[in-house]
Amino acid sequence: MKKLSERQQAVLDYIAAFLDQNDYPPTIRDIKNDLGISSTSVVDYNLKVLEERDLIRRNRNISRGIELVGRVPQRAGNTVSVKIVGQIAAGLPIEVPEVFSPDDVLGRVEVSPEIAPRGGEDLFALKVKGLSMIDALINDGDIVVLRQQSTCENGETVAVWLEAERETTLKKLYREGAMIRLQPANVTMDPIYTSAENVRIQGKLVGVVRQID
Repeated sequence: MKKLSERQQAVLDYIAAFLDQNDYPPTIRDIKNDLGISSTSVVDYNLKVLEERDLIRRNRNISRGIELVGRVPQRAGNTVSVKIVGQIAAGLPIEVPEVFSPDDVLGRVEVSPEIAPRGGEDLFALKVKGLSMIDALINDGDIVVLRQQSTCENGETVAVWLEAERETTLKKLYREGAMIRLQPANVTMDPIYTSAENVRIQGKLVGVVRQID
């Protein structure tokens, strides 16, 4: 394998040091500013090289979506505990409770304070079932952390409740006139089209906790 350039090695070392210090990954802008790199596009290019070498993984749906391959997550004392309140389909929709109650809590997951500025009160977590978001590095069995909200921007990954089907799913949401396109991140799967009136946004994706066997 071709040796990393000095810049690529510096970026890799910076990510590792940042994770050790903060227990959450840096943003592209953090890397640019702290390493004195000329632009975010240059950072992105070097991250792509590291990703191609299987040294990092990236989730482009979230701002701090960089993961070091083989790194054992550090459990810092200042993590925030978020309730896991059920499962969500990343594939065909599956039925889950429309309104979560204390009886729905399946466990808890620890997340960094960076994604929980309000102490986690507005966050909830769901276990992923299915592979429709695999190209966004969201795998079957992973835990997704979502912020409770009823609106989102086009292209954001959200948990949506489908009124008529009484089901929920995790997809990227796009508004197309009177219709909503729920787009999987899997080239083998088709999007779901439905009316805007049939869609209720439950939360926006803010983090993914990878489950390692």
